Amino acid sequence: MAYGTSKTEVYLADDYESLTVANAAEGIGPAWANSKTAYKAFMTAETAEMRFRFDGTAPTSTEGHIIDDGDTLELYGNKNIVNFLAIRTGNDSGVLKITYYGH
Repeated sequence: MAYGTSKTEVYLADDYESLTVANAAEGIGPAWANSKTAYKAFMTAETAEMRFRFDGTAPTSTEGHIIDDGDTLELYGNKNIVNFLAIRTGNDSGVLKITYYGH
C-alpha cells in the first residue's frame, strides 16, 4: 500500500544565453523572455563574483545579493525575470549561463 505520492515536473527549455556581466548593471533575457511567457530562468555563475537584484532597482558592486563563481540561481516569475539586473563586484567581469523556460 502506498503511503505517499511524488510528482515530477518536467520543464522544457525554450532558450539559452551567455551573458557577460561587467561594471554596468546588465539585464537578462532574449526578447521573448521579456514577454509574459517566461516563467523560469536557471542560471550558473562563472568567472567572478557578481551582485544581483530583481526588485526593479539596479544593484551596485556593494549592494544586492551575491552570486559567486560556481553558484546557481533559479528565478521564478515573469516579473522577476524582467526586473533581474546584475553587476560585477570586482575588476573581472562575470558570466551568467542562463536557460529560460516559458509557457
